Amino acid sequence: MTTIGIIGAGDIGSQLARISTDAGYDVVIANSRGPETLADLVAEIEARPSRRGSIRAATAVEAGEAGEEVVVVTVPLKNLGDVPVEPLAGKIVIDTNNYYPERDGHIAELDDETTTTAEMAQAHLPTSKVVKAFNHIYAQHLTEKRSPTGTEHRRALVIAGDDAVAKAWVTEYLDEIGFDAYDVGPLAEGWRIQRDTPGYGPEYDVEQLRTATAEAKRYRDM
Repeated sequence: MTTIGIIGAGDIGSQLARISTDAGYDVVIANSRGPETLADLVAEIEARPSRRGSIRAATAVEAGEAGEEVVVVTVPLKNLGDVPVEPLAGKIVIDTNNYYPERDGHIAELDDETTTTAEMAQAHLPTSKVVKAFNHIYAQHLTEKRSPTGTEHRRALVIAGDDAVAKAWVTEYLDEIGFDAYDVGPLAEGWRIQRDTPGYGPEYDVEQLRTATAEAKRYRDM
């Protein structure tokens, strides 16, 4: 399998490293404090009996370069500007971000909903193919709630993106790590699964997410 770069080693990034290596992907992971600070995480993942892929720590630039087709960007929104642009050029970028004004400060375009966090990521990474995913699941559920393909009422995750090929890759990746995908359309539709919408957090399958994201329009119109 291919190598995935992960920029951000917080709750989501660490869990994605675990389940990606379980699925046979090689992972290169970075944080803002330096590769040496990830030694414990790397050792823990290397010791997992379920691991089938390799794991190593690197800088953000190195993780971006190592991602053969795909790089996951899972950093606080306020730190989006620190994500290196050139190493991610031409690649699929999975954006996991949410907007928390208490953490990120108020951003006018998000407050008035004239853009979305994923569109902001795309603007920062203009030559990458951004796909929104993983922003509405609790981190621990990534390891606890995955299940095999075909499981009845399998947990589903929303994706959004402007590139059909990129979304197809992410859909297959989600399946391999234990989840179905529900495509809500282009990046501009990512608001349907942002904080405080009906689909944000609950353990829904595809049909339940379809209903929840449709109902999000009522939330927006309130």
